[in-house]
Amino acid sequence: MFNDLSSPLTYLQSRRSCRPRDMVAPGPSTEQLDEILQTAMRTPDHGKLSPWRFITVDDGQRADFASLLKKAFLAANPDARATQTEGAIAIAHMAPAMAILIHSPQPSAKIPEWEQELSCGATGMNMLHAAHAMGFVGGWITGWAAFDETVRSALCQPQEKIAGFFYFGSAGIDITERPRPDAADKISEFPADL
Repeated sequence: MFNDLSSPLTYLQSRRSCRPRDMVAPGPSTEQLDEILQTAMRTPDHGKLSPWRFITVDDGQRADFASLLKKAFLAANPDARATQTEGAIAIAHMAPAMAILIHSPQPSAKIPEWEQELSCGATGMNMLHAAHAMGFVGGWITGWAAFDETVRSALCQPQEKIAGFFYFGSAGIDITERPRPDAADKISEFPADL
């Protein structure tokens, strides 16, 4: 069963992502999205550095976000066909609610950037868990735009990176379970064979 909320453990065992293009209304309200983001900040964070931040993109900002994506895509692909450009900017219009997670490393003599990246990734997972716990579906994507310098520089400070684009809504299709790795292939005892 998808998203079984009968207990915390069954929820974790049944949580599934949904493709943003398959999400429909209703999605979280502005207040619910704020609650999702506040919940996401309850993440492991060695040194209390908060090496992440969020950018919300509401309905009134989707066209501007699409314009940024189009500018970036055409700068990198000047010979792109119209259909390619439309596909590249489609992420601006998917799902009822959207937020961008930014990895924002903080200077620290004690906390390496790798730990800060892990904290950012845990924040992303918490976003998905919070949305699902509220009865919505969520999806985390990267794609070309997360690694494009024009997009990055428009959204980020020089030391920052885009960790992903997060989408929230209701499932417009049945969500099926995907294959999972065999635990025997991923779990070993110490000392581990390398």
